[in-house]
Amino acid sequence: MSDALEVVRHPRARRARLSVDPASGRVRLTLPPRAPVKAALKWAAGQQAWIDAQRARLPEPQPFAPGVTIPIGGVPVGLDWEPGRPRKITLDGDRLLCGGPLDGLSRRVELWLRREALRVLTLETAEHAARAGVTVTTVSIGDPRGRWGSCASSGAIRYSWRLILAPAFVRRSTVAHEVAHRVHMNHGPDFHALAADLDDGDPEESRAWLRAHGAALHWFGRGSA
Repeated sequence: MSDALEVVRHPRARRARLSVDPASGRVRLTLPPRAPVKAALKWAAGQQAWIDAQRARLPEPQPFAPGVTIPIGGVPVGLDWEPGRPRKITLDGDRLLCGGPLDGLSRRVELWLRREALRVLTLETAEHAARAGVTVTTVSIGDPRGRWGSCASSGAIRYSWRLILAPAFVRRSTVAHEVAHRVHMNHGPDFHALAADLDDGDPEESRAWLRAHGAALHWFGRGSA
């Protein structure tokens, strides 16, 4: 079972603890600094029923395949594929028009979503930065499991491309949060006041949406196997 586990030691852990990452389904065994690994693995092997139950509650994989519906800005969009169309993907109302070989379609759809995420997030970051009176050196995207955005002291901001799947108010709230870090590189009262001022709505609503639905965004583009 050890090869199916991610074993980590945490300086503040007081006992062995199992968890299942809702974004990836990966099982983590967290141990105190000096806990014996062999005994912990034996204990974890006896928790298979609990692990299976947790995995059964994970979101269903949502592959990018013809006929599926994916959210773009939180709006349902059908993936409309015909082999005779050009490879170039276009958004037409509530349809994402795709062509070219079926093989590689998922990769092309994800690439389109990444590019759209970078385009939109770059524009919205510039908008919020102007309102805050700050500069942002670069905007980039990635696919982190643990956070939706990050801001470096250099002025570089990086987002999860999967924010393009979330409702616009959630995406823009994340942008406001990261731009506010250009003024306050902490999470103190002044930071939260500025983030709320830059936010179009209530930041807590956005946080609540991500707590409830954020993990499911990581299962888009993943096969059922």
